[in-house]
Amino acid sequence: MQRVTGDGDERARILFLDLGNDGIFLVRGFQKSPPVCGTTTTSRFRFRKFAACLSVTAGLTGCSGDLSTLDPAGPASASIAHLWWIMLWGSALLFALVIGLFFTSTMTRRLSRIPAYRWIVWGGLVLPIPVLTGLLIAAFIQGETLFGARAETPAKVIHVEASMWNWSMRYGEAESDPKSRNVLHIPAGETVEIAVSSLDVIHSFWVPRLAGKIDAIPGHETRIRLKADRPGTFGGICAEYCGVGHSAMTFTVIAHEPADYERILQTLSDAQENT
Repeated sequence: MQRVTGDGDERARILFLDLGNDGIFLVRGFQKSPPVCGTTTTSRFRFRKFAACLSVTAGLTGCSGDLSTLDPAGPASASIAHLWWIMLWGSALLFALVIGLFFTSTMTRRLSRIPAYRWIVWGGLVLPIPVLTGLLIAAFIQGETLFGARAETPAKVIHVEASMWNWSMRYGEAESDPKSRNVLHIPAGETVEIAVSSLDVIHSFWVPRLAGKIDAIPGHETRIRLKADRPGTFGGICAEYCGVGHSAMTFTVIAHEPADYERILQTLSDAQENT
């Protein structure tokens, strides 16, 4: 990277490496003076700042709700959300470093004289390596937390079968065991293993506030563990496009107090016997 800077209000010219066009191309347009935001552009700058804040606010509205991964209600989803925030702030730090160095180098004469190889070494190696290493360590720690939770043997196994475009739940191994449709009942505070399969095409079982997602594959059984920290109702969806009814292939997870959970199963069993 080579820079040729001018004095006063002359424009800074920056030469960048370009592998696709004889090695270099020229970018113009960085004004050393006057300041970037003059009085004539104040209103425009304020409008852009307002628009940026509005877009960020709108984006943050997706951080809560029935299907939000950033509003966890179980240990598995909490680990996923924690890792997401770590990755976000780590990426933001790298972005701020890159943008800060870029603008500083174009507006400061001293930095513009730094040789190209130093920018490559510091900007491409020295700064990213500790940040990326920290993110990697955090990811491993969160992963070990999830694997450690899997060491707990679940007392209950619920079979979930996906089909276009519904979910069938069976609370036990036998066909005569209680069943429900598009509503999954679990006991709060207990780890439950969900055995997922598909009757037709590939679907994906996902309860964002409780755990990650897992594919439902025809002729194959995959398993995932759910645990709700407290009683409540949580949304579930099919996270794999499966046809025209995909968007409506939702289900509800209801976490009950243990005593209420047993009563619900008895109610489902009685209703099944009467049909």
